[in-house]
Amino acid sequence: MKNINNIFILGVILAMSIHGTVAGGKKILMVIAEKGFRDEELLVPQKEFVKNGLNVIVASTSAGEAVGKISARVKPDAELSRVNFSDYDAIVVVGGPGSSEYLWDNKVLRKGLVEMQAKGKVVTAICISTVVLARAGVLKGKKATVFPDPEGISELKKAGAIYVNQHVITDGKIVTGDGPDAALEFARAVIKLLK
Repeated sequence: MKNINNIFILGVILAMSIHGTVAGGKKILMVIAEKGFRDEELLVPQKEFVKNGLNVIVASTSAGEAVGKISARVKPDAELSRVNFSDYDAIVVVGGPGSSEYLWDNKVLRKGLVEMQAKGKVVTAICISTVVLARAGVLKGKKATVFPDPEGISELKKAGAIYVNQHVITDGKIVTGDGPDAALEFARAVIKLLK
């Protein structure tokens, strides 16, 4: 009987370690604007990432409570200026109307995106935040999508990206989504690259 218990315990430990290597305990940094992030573009992917065993850290441009466009209130785990980007396997830049004000020209975020891409990490954005990737220079020659508004599309093209009018685009280790309706499909594309 003692041997059966030991075998069972060993099996549980083995199963946990196998699960850990599938999701790898990998870390995803989700970046949101302190005001006006798109609720579904944070909450839907975050839930899917956690469900798949990924560690999610939410960072914002302020250490205080961040407020979503609809009504979500989130206390970030970290302030963007204090993030060590090399600690993460992937980054997700969440969209929403606050992105253009707080994220598009954020120098810390731009530097982090370039650093992560250079190290072969997964670099992603959804909705209008794809512009952040474009302005950081990580989309040059890459297929990408963005919220279908003329300014966003123009920003992508100006940065040398190849705009594709689809919900989700994966090009190498870059994933882009076009808005809140694509949040789940976007999350699954990110997870696929991390397996």
